Amino acid sequence: MGLSFEAVTADILTHPLFEETRQFVHHGVENSVYEHSVAVARMAFRMACAMDWSEEDIISVTRAALLHDFFGYDWHDEWFKRFLSHYRGIHRLTHMHGFVHGVLAAKRASRYFALTDRQRDAIATHMFPLTLRMPQSKEGWVVTAADKVVAAREMTQCVFRAAARTLRRAQPDGV
Repeated sequence: MGLSFEAVTADILTHPLFEETRQFVHHGVENSVYEHSVAVARMAFRMACAMDWSEEDIISVTRAALLHDFFGYDWHDEWFKRFLSHYRGIHRLTHMHGFVHGVLAAKRASRYFALTDRQRDAIATHMFPLTLRMPQSKEGWVVTAADKVVAAREMTQCVFRAAARTLRRAQPDGV
């Protein structure tokens, strides 16, 4: 197969709004939404190739994976805290970033890129099982799985970096 990750994703990776995701911190300060999205898309691409999917399906899942976090804001910023402050109780919980960003990313990605219904669903449902809406396509399941694996790796690296910093600070000078 002559399909390459770069050929499938070039138009998205060079889009100015996708480039902006480099600014947004994601899973730890050393990780941006851009880096996370590329890692998830690469994993989805490899998974689909390993499952011997058609080129059309590989392209579909890779592009959906790349856009799964294309929500367009930094959820750590003060403005998101102000947004949440308008809600109380269970409504506050259901409006937290983890619950809303998939649907927001699907809507935003649809404005800038031609997406199929399956791609929109994969993006919108990638936070299953946190959100109870289950993926309805094989693309959705692969994006969800790839996101969980990459996020777990990123969070583990973040924890290990923090532990290493703590250990270095705890060592007496000269050791």
